[in-house]
Amino acid sequence: MDDNKLRIAITQGDANGIGMELIFKTFATPEMFELCTPIVYGSPKVAAYHKKALNLDVNFNIIQDAADAKAERINLLAVTDEDVKIEFATPSDATTLLSRKAIDRAIDDYKGGMVCAIVNAPINEKHFSNTLEKGSGLAQYIAKQLGNTGDVLEMVLNECLRITSVSGDLALRDVESEVTKEKIEQTVKLLHQSLRRDFMISIPRIAVLALNPALEDASDKEEQQVISPAIKQLIDDGIAAFGLYQAEHFFDDRAFDTFDAVVAMNHDQAMTPFKTLSYDGGVRFVTGLSAVVTSTDDEALSPQAGQGVANELALRHAIYLAIDVYRNRIAYDQPYKNPLKKLYHEKRDESEKVRFNVTKKRENNEEQPSK
Repeated sequence: MDDNKLRIAITQGDANGIGMELIFKTFATPEMFELCTPIVYGSPKVAAYHKKALNLDVNFNIIQDAADAKAERINLLAVTDEDVKIEFATPSDATTLLSRKAIDRAIDDYKGGMVCAIVNAPINEKHFSNTLEKGSGLAQYIAKQLGNTGDVLEMVLNECLRITSVSGDLALRDVESEVTKEKIEQTVKLLHQSLRRDFMISIPRIAVLALNPALEDASDKEEQQVISPAIKQLIDDGIAAFGLYQAEHFFDDRAFDTFDAVVAMNHDQAMTPFKTLSYDGGVRFVTGLSAVVTSTDDEALSPQAGQGVANELALRHAIYLAIDVYRNRIAYDQPYKNPLKKLYHEKRDESEKVRFNVTKKRENNEEQPSK
């Protein structure tokens, strides 16, 4: 595989949405082919339908195997030859199943070493999750398919903010039980490691938000009983965690500019300011996976679907991020693969007897009068 032309798997997203339009528009710029060789996982029939419906002047190379991908071409790897009914901006079991097939095939090719990273065009996550076991979302599904057994964390980022939440997208009534000292520490540690390895930030500064709006009235609430002890423990563990911060003032005063990432307690506390600050669209990144997996923060079944007016900038940034993280991980991991061996081993007797003998000898020397 050519290091200068990384093969990036791009799943087509929901066929009733804006995914295929974003892909075609992204690679309408020839400079994108200088960064990577795209392999789009999806349906040739869906691609042809979108191309005609949107009147896009674009060509793609249909392949059956990732090994056949051509440089400087949009390579469309067919995951199905079946007909799919397209109804723009409308959820459908058939299109959800197709998006899942595309993700599964991209993951298989990643595990086979055929692609370097996976970028997902927008899918309808609510409809997608309904097809999975209860409590499982897209990130958890991808982790399971990759064989990951550890914890995963989804963060969103744009040009000025990286943010994640402790409780994910749980309903507000369930947030309080999810915000525990252990879960906060786990979230911050996952984020800290990702910032170091994926973003090459040597000493990440992480801000932790409060759960309740009024800290001065929260002496017996989660802030003092749960969140503050978690921050103290993280600091003791050598992590530059700061807080507590009330979300209202934290974002109003742009305090986030002084931090590398932010940990919120619930979904809305994170996503409301994030979307407000996402002028050109945001990117989602799943950390804790063996694979580099990114996606856009676009609404898959947007009312814009089928109108040819969707903005592809977020997908470009998702591809840029996937390439950057892939290369950062190589640079970060390389020194640990073949560490230098010690040229000698200094023997020391660390027993209690020796330590106290040395101390006693020093004390005796100090007591002797000088001549």
